[in-house]
Amino acid sequence: MTHRYVCSVLEEMRACHKARNYGGLLGQVEEIQTLVNRMEAALGEKRSLERWHDLAKKEHEEYNRLIEKTNKLRKKTGEKEKKIEKRGW
Repeated sequence: MTHRYVCSVLEEMRACHKARNYGGLLGQVEEIQTLVNRMEAALGEKRSLERWHDLAKKEHEEYNRLIEKTNKLRKKTGEKEKKIEKRGW
């Protein structure tokens, strides 16, 4: 299945109008609706992914802050300190 774009479907609609052949118009309208719905869904998923990425970054920073805090307590008790994880975010 080839990838279809809204612009190509609109071009087909223009060609149908030019030829005054409106038989496939409703099908093309439905196809555009489907393509635009997919586009909106993809944009929503991208926003959601960015939000989850930011949340994970904040949680990791909090985790490292707690490791630093517990390392101070470990130092006092003579336990081995844990290493802070570095991420490439």
